[in-house]
Amino acid sequence: MRISKLAPSQRVAGRWLCHLEDGTILRITENEIVSFGLCSGLELTQEQRAAVERAAKVAAVRDKAMDLLSARPLSRKELVDKLTARPRSKDKEPLTDRETAEAAADRLEELGYLNDESYARTVADHYAAKGWGPSRIREELYRRGVPREYWDGALEELDAPDDAIDAFLQKKLRGADLTDPKTYQRAANALARRGFRWEDIKDGLRRYGGAMEEEF
Repeated sequence: MRISKLAPSQRVAGRWLCHLEDGTILRITENEIVSFGLCSGLELTQEQRAAVERAAKVAAVRDKAMDLLSARPLSRKELVDKLTARPRSKDKEPLTDRETAEAAADRLEELGYLNDESYARTVADHYAAKGWGPSRIREELYRRGVPREYWDGALEELDAPDDAIDAFLQKKLRGADLTDPKTYQRAANALARRGFRWEDIKDGLRRYGGAMEEEF
């Protein structure tokens, strides 16, 4: 099979289009051009064509992975799952198999574009800023496929939960009937659902009660 034309893509930087005489277009990078010595007019054996097609597929998977990471940070598991997800249309196949997706993830980790440890800190910071406690943040890290080995380090870098609990109680109990014990129980339950420990919740309620006594 002869290469009828080899030219850089006009739409995607770093991509080349390898036109074969049967009408097939392989989307490749300069790495494949150098590795296989590709040029216009070159005759490819069946084995060479298959090797170039495999390399083109790997390059396409890497490009897609970079697009996904450019849109928003992801864990390694999230990235691999997206690359291997089955399209909604039953007529289409997944972009790639898991082995190729894992290889792309390996390469992006080597280049520093994919880092689960850094991602764990990003997730923890984001949800702590929303007023979530450690337990809920751990649930989110689990849901996003972040390895457990990075959870504690991410949580240790967060501020103590006191300020978040105090801010929540100030908002939740403002205007509430403070003579009704159920008021405090509802606030405590709400904080527990947000992932705070009961010990920290109790301390927060004591601080809030003391502040109220000082005010009045």
